[in-house]
Amino acid sequence: MTRSPEMTAGDRGRFITVEGSEGAGKSTHLATLVAHLEAHGIEVVSTREPGGTPLAEAIRDLLLARREEQLDALAELLLMFAGRAQHLACVIRPALAAGRWVVCDRFTDASFAYQGAGREMGQATVATLAELVHGDLHPDLTLYLDLPREVGLARARNRGELDRFEVEGAPFFDRVRQGYLDLASAEPGRIRTVDASGDLDSVRSEVLAAVDAFLARTLGQGA
Repeated sequence: MTRSPEMTAGDRGRFITVEGSEGAGKSTHLATLVAHLEAHGIEVVSTREPGGTPLAEAIRDLLLARREEQLDALAELLLMFAGRAQHLACVIRPALAAGRWVVCDRFTDASFAYQGAGREMGQATVATLAELVHGDLHPDLTLYLDLPREVGLARARNRGELDRFEVEGAPFFDRVRQGYLDLASAEPGRIRTVDASGDLDSVRSEVLAAVDAFLARTLGQGA
């Protein structure tokens, strides 16, 4: 499809994130989202957090690996933002500045949900680091894939060996989900909540409807 005049190389790209707890289907629906944007003539950079660069991927390994030494909650949060700072410097900011769209599997909303709520560190600590690392940059659209904790964990177990987060107990994941729901309630203009408990086709339809509404609002394009 021919690019619209709004998508010139000199324009800042758009930043879209996909959020959700374990088993929500983020990777599957992110791939669908990327293909849909590309079908509209948009150049897309697909990435993830923690990760996105070789150094940030090494930090990801530290965060997800299960080991005898318990990772302190503050150390966990600082590692998350260290990886995020590198990711922003090497991938996200350059892509946006070049007019590309960035679609990211998780961003700072995950830190508010997992460390702020799940680890009970509070939102103020996360907000302080967010301001330091990317105070002038926030997602233009966030798709939050919501589903009951027990459904998500059952899906995660079916994928194979669980990582350090996936072995946490039910209270942790209940706090994470509530953290996400609180964020969505506070920012309804940015965060679109999608019911991820249904079948693949129904969730896909809801994701694409949200993206098409965003395209129409920001670029004047229909589906």
